[in-house]
Formats: sequence, structure tokens, C-alpha cells
Amino acid sequence: MNHPIVIIQARMGSTRFPGKVLKPILGKPMLWHLVRRVRFARGLSGVVVATSDRAEDEVIRSFCRAAGIDVFAGSESDVLDRYYRTAVAYRGDPLLRVTADCPLIDPELIERLLELYAGGSYDHVSVATGAGALFLDGGRYPNGLDAECFSFAALDQAWTYATESSDREHVTPYIWRVPGRFRCFMLTSPVDYSHLRWTVDYEDDYLMVRRIYEKLYRDDRPFLTREIVEFLESDPEVGLMNRAHIGQEGYARVWHPEGSE
Repeated sequence: MNHPIVIIQARMGSTRFPGKVLKPILGKPMLWHLVRRVRFARGLSGVVVATSDRAEDEVIRSFCRAAGIDVFAGSESDVLDRYYRTAVAYRGDPLLRVTADCPLIDPELIERLLELYAGGSYDHVSVATGAGALFLDGGRYPNGLDAECFSFAALDQAWTYATESSDREHVTPYIWRVPGRFRCFMLTSPVDYSHLRWTVDYEDDYLMVRRIYEKLYRDDRPFLTREIVEFLESDPEVGLMNRAHIGQEGYARVWHPEGSE
């Protein structure tokens, strides 16, 4: 099957910054901007928001329905199960995973992941950032450009066999954490940007991202990674708005699940 869909993980219940996915940027919810940016990527068959079936996430489900965005509701805690059931419902293969706290996602990187996967050599390809790139020596993209592309078969195996809570919560570590289990590849950056944090976990992150949108947003096309970097180089104070949170993501916990240390 060649029916690539992006599944965006989203919920309201963030402990650090509740309701962040619907915070306004230029008059539209952050989630709306993320979906729009993803849709600019060529070669996709669909984009689906996967949220929880809890009452507090009805606001996400209602927003998506009103905005014409496909939405699926599943388990809040077992996100792997939610992803699997979304993939089955929308017949996705391969799957691309994006999280709703990454509103600066780059559609060109999504296209590159699709091209790498289509080459047939890999079960899982990812952008070099986030937990998967924790031990990479250079070549990392800014934190917040996280995206992965993987086969339904790999997801099916993870859904069937993964038992660690971190594997169920983060969806794909079962696939990429153990060398040799699956054929994996990481798309690295020609310039190391590991010092840049573009994800939204705290209000400081949101305020920085909002400034970037206010400067770079256009109706006709998405602004891309190189444009953001150029803007931050011209106005370095913007990039320092969330400096207190850089390097505090806790990615090591994904590599050392309960009972395995």
C-alpha cells in the first residue's frame, strides 16, 4: 500500500502549559497552523489529528470538525494504541508522526522523509532531533522539527509487542531504540542546530514561536527552516526568549524505560 498519512498527536492536558495546542497565533489556533504547514508537503494522502477520547479534548475534536480536519479519538495514556487505531481507520501506510507542540514543522523535511522511505531501504526514517537524536554527535535539526516516517508493519509490531509504558506513550521508541530490530535511518542536518529550541512546552516557547509567525507568516507559502534561522540571527533576542528551557527536555527517560536501567 502507498497511502501516506500524517498523524498529529494532540491533547489539551499538558501539565506544563495546558491548552497550548489551541493557543492563538495570528488569530488562528496553533494546531490550525501546524495542519496547514503539514498540508504543504507534497505526496501526502491525508492529515489526521489523533486526540484522546476524554471530555476535556472535545474542544479539539469540535475544532477539527469545524475546520474540516480529520480527527480520531482514542486512549489518552496509550498513545501507541491511539496511533495504531488511527492508522487502521484511515488506512495509512506509511505513517508520518508529528506532535502538536511542533508548530514550526518544515514540510520540506516531511517530503525528504517520504523520499527516503520510498527508496525501500528502511522501515523507519526520522529527522535528527528530539529523543531519537539524543546521542548524535552533531548534525541535529532544531528541537521542534520532529517528524518520523515508518511502515504500518513496523507500527503493528510495536503495537503488538511493546510493553514498556514509555514505548506506549511515545509511540515509536520500540521501533528505533534497539539497533538491528528494524531498518532505521536518521536525516541529519548539514549544520548542527542542537542549540535551537522550537517546540512548545512552556509559555516562553509559545511567545517565541508567536513572534516568529508574526515576522515570517505568509498566506501563499510556508516559511521554512532557513528563513527562521536567518530571522533569529538578525534578531537573536527572540531566540533567547525560551533559553531557560533549552536542554531540559528529559529525553534520556525515553532511552531508559522503567526496569531497564
